[in-house]
Amino acid sequence: MENRNFKLDTEWNMIHYPEKPKGFGILIIGDERHFVDEKSSFWTQNEGKLAVIEKFKNEGYTVFYSNLYGKNWGSEKAVQLAKRLYQYIMRTEIINDKIHVIAEGMGALVALKLLQEMEGNIRSAILVNPVLSLKNHLEQEKEHKFFYKKLLKELSSSYEREGKHVVEMISNKQDSPELVSNVPIKIIHVLAGNRAYKQSNLLKELSVKWQDEKAPITVCYMLPEKKLGIGSQMIKFLRKHEKVL
Repeated sequence: MENRNFKLDTEWNMIHYPEKPKGFGILIIGDERHFVDEKSSFWTQNEGKLAVIEKFKNEGYTVFYSNLYGKNWGSEKAVQLAKRLYQYIMRTEIINDKIHVIAEGMGALVALKLLQEMEGNIRSAILVNPVLSLKNHLEQEKEHKFFYKKLLKELSSSYEREGKHVVEMISNKQDSPELVSNVPIKIIHVLAGNRAYKQSNLLKELSVKWQDEKAPITVCYMLPEKKLGIGSQMIKFLRKHEKVL
């Protein structure tokens, strides 16, 4: 069996099995376009993503992910479901209980909370073009009326609050994201599009802070044409943190 889809709560989840498992698991937390249904997922339908999954499987990784209520924007129920998925995988599969986490874009908001709540069960984390601060992201989108309106609708739905209340809640949050300092983190920032360049400004500010704190966080900037090598770069980082079981 190459993969299987199963339901937890109301949400579909998918697991990919390697031919020769080496006992390590990867939890993927997707961005806005991510989805899982009863037969497929964004990662199997997108050519680039599927190539990365195949690369992981060839290296012996068991890969799993969830629909996580769609555009969840780091909501608490998405975080709780991600934890339940981890527990389910630990009960049903034979893999090491310390997993790798790979999150993209909006998925980083869930990943950051998991890093705080499941620190002992996370071996390493890779964040690709991450939204590190919802507050900062909301401010950025204000410039684009259509996207801002769309984002407010998604936030209201995921946080189950009215537009003005959700803006108030996010505005009152702390400004800089908290990253658990003893979990090794690699941030890969692909410099494509206006939004990515704006996010890179926040990343530069945070990099200085992380350097001062001697946090085990590395930041790597990548040009879009080099994106094909992203899978190999990820595997290199993951392997580095598998020496201690």
